[in-house]
Amino acid sequence: MATAVSVPELQYLANKLRRTSLLMARRVGRTGSHLGSGLSSVEIFATLYGAVLRLNPANGNDDTRDRLILSRGHSVLSYYAALCEVGFLSPDDLLQFEVNGSFLHGHATRDLERGVEFSGGSLGLGITFAVGVALAAKVRGQSQRVYVIIGDGECDEGVVWEALMCASHYKLDNLTVIVDNNKLQYDGHPEEVMSLGDLASKLLAFGLHVVEVDGHDVGALLNAFEISINSRPKAIIAHTIKGKGVSFMEGRKEWHHSILSEDQYEQAILEQPPLPDLMDQERLK
Repeated sequence: MATAVSVPELQYLANKLRRTSLLMARRVGRTGSHLGSGLSSVEIFATLYGAVLRLNPANGNDDTRDRLILSRGHSVLSYYAALCEVGFLSPDDLLQFEVNGSFLHGHATRDLERGVEFSGGSLGLGITFAVGVALAAKVRGQSQRVYVIIGDGECDEGVVWEALMCASHYKLDNLTVIVDNNKLQYDGHPEEVMSLGDLASKLLAFGLHVVEVDGHDVGALLNAFEISINSRPKAIIAHTIKGKGVSFMEGRKEWHHSILSEDQYEQAILEQPPLPDLMDQERLK
């Protein structure tokens, strides 16, 4: 990817990812899925896969590729949808989401040929892995960039801050940390569970260059990704809404992981912008 893409094109892609995420969630049925975080990350994935990442879907092992590491593993709905849009997965693959014995699990499992760089699940481990990958690239003199998506709730993990301290110490300017700051985690609001205080100030104190943006504004996200910083890593705090785009999910902690009924699905789809060239919805149903 990493081609010239307009903001309307990126927004269109985001709209497709949100619809596809809802379709996948409805097909799962009574096992449920992580809808809230999947929907808060949509524009982040659309911008990265639509305009930023340099990837080769024909060769997932291409050593020159950029790396996107999903540390907050419960954003897989929009992650898988994005991987499908760029050619790592097919619409038929998406039919296997959370089917027993399939490779599309509720938390992604590392599979380079399918574009998955990291096995998600345990919070805090993805960012440590990303720091190691970025450091290895520096040592080898390689030019690929490393992006890692974490959640604000994930920042409760002490290992996150150890990783950030390491990234700053080694001046990893090839590393971009994206915080999906949807201000809601499984147990409630961060202020109630474990207050982060002034997150931007904390990241600055750990030596990162910090940019704060509306995480649902693909233009603002693209501008943030394009900022070039020398000698230190970059952090993008993307202010988002859990369950974004569906009125009865937005800002509701019960949609961290839940079951989407047929009636709820129909209501959610009615709230989405119409798209004329969607994948065959009946096949996903």
